[in-house]
Amino acid sequence: MKRKHALKDVEFWIDNSEILHCTFKNVTNNNYKLSLSIVKRYINIVAKLCDGKPMPFLIDLREAKGTFSILAAKLLASSPKLKQVRLSEAYIVNSMKMKLVINTYKRIYEPVTPFQFFDNLEDGIEYCLTIKKDIYGGEH
Repeated sequence: MKRKHALKDVEFWIDNSEILHCTFKNVTNNNYKLSLSIVKRYINIVAKLCDGKPMPFLIDLREAKGTFSILAAKLLASSPKLKQVRLSEAYIVNSMKMKLVINTYKRIYEPVTPFQFFDNLEDGIEYCLTIKKDIYGGEH
């Protein structure tokens, strides 16, 4: 691991292959709603970790429950800080509910960034590496 930032319910880190990992761990509250203030904090952490360098995001939601507020979704989609560093998104999911939440978010708020769903980390990492290779020709 190269750089890391951990909070109560989420960890962010960048590995040696220059993939931003986000692992959410809200396993107890189905009614949890990610707020605007928390999203602002997450965006600042991601921007600091990426340090202006675009990279794929690997977002592990297998232990996540809940959804996000409309304002939070809009900020995630439109943040200039994220647009600068987000090449693609690989979502690791294990529930239909979470897949529906993300599909709805992508369709309504952020249809531009390429994304895929996976049920395991290995396939998600492979997708991220393929995106990097396609964009940078394996030299990034």
